[in-house]
Amino acid sequence: MASPSSSIRASRSIRSRQKYLALAVLLLPSLLGMFTFLMLPIASSFVLSFSSWDLIGDIEWVGLANYAKALGDPAVLGALRNTLAFILGYLPAVVVLALGLALLLNRKLRGRTFFRAVYFVPVVTSWVAVSLIWKWLLNPQYGLVNFALGLIGIDGPGWLFDPNWAMAGIVITTVWKDIGFVTVIYLAGLQDIPEHLYEAASLDGATPWQRFWQITFPMLMPTTFFVTTISLISSFQVFDQVYVMTGGGPAGATSVMVELIYKNAFSYFQMGYASTISWILFAIIFAVTVAQQLLQHRLDKSNG
Repeated sequence: MASPSSSIRASRSIRSRQKYLALAVLLLPSLLGMFTFLMLPIASSFVLSFSSWDLIGDIEWVGLANYAKALGDPAVLGALRNTLAFILGYLPAVVVLALGLALLLNRKLRGRTFFRAVYFVPVVTSWVAVSLIWKWLLNPQYGLVNFALGLIGIDGPGWLFDPNWAMAGIVITTVWKDIGFVTVIYLAGLQDIPEHLYEAASLDGATPWQRFWQITFPMLMPTTFFVTTISLISSFQVFDQVYVMTGGGPAGATSVMVELIYKNAFSYFQMGYASTISWILFAIIFAVTVAQQLLQHRLDKSNG
């Protein structure tokens, strides 16, 4: 005859198996979807990066030929250069402006909830809609931006029609759309800073500027690192606004990595070469992310 303790253990074991079986049944549809629509395409693109395929004929194995071609392809190098130029313009602007906006909206101002909602509206707006609006705003002939510049005596540039200004137009549009998202993250970070630190600093006679540099800025370093990381990763994948506003032009001035991948895949039907460029972009993003993590770990160690 089994002892009461062994019966309890057997009962618990049965309940545990039933629980995990129920979890497996509930997760199975999601896991199947993730495997079918995420993991399988990723694995397929990796295999295709070593082959040549035009969507019609047979897949031809070419080994590392695609990678050798991509690393010396002027189109790929130009797209990478333009992507880096976009990042250099976008990343500092969105971080600094979002921080300033968050500091302003964190004050006890009348209607600040309304303004928080207003600044977040572009985030949930379709990229196509935003791109079309800004394409009109930046039109050199009848756009409102050049009209406003003309009111103060400035002759506006050609923006999206000028190779020297087209990327600036893309940057302005992207900052305008993304600033609300980064601002919300900064607001969350600001509200986590203990109020007594500011009270103590005020009693010590610290100016607002000193309170910002000695309290706010150091306490927001984890938040800044987070928004910098996610903004940098999304910057490498910039595509929608470029595709709608310029199509990579004029004269390739706004051709970026993802836009080049799209053209090779769905305009030139070079699926193998497009997959190769995709994995090169993945390697770049992975290397940058790892470098950021190592830098953050080193900074945390030195501060600790």
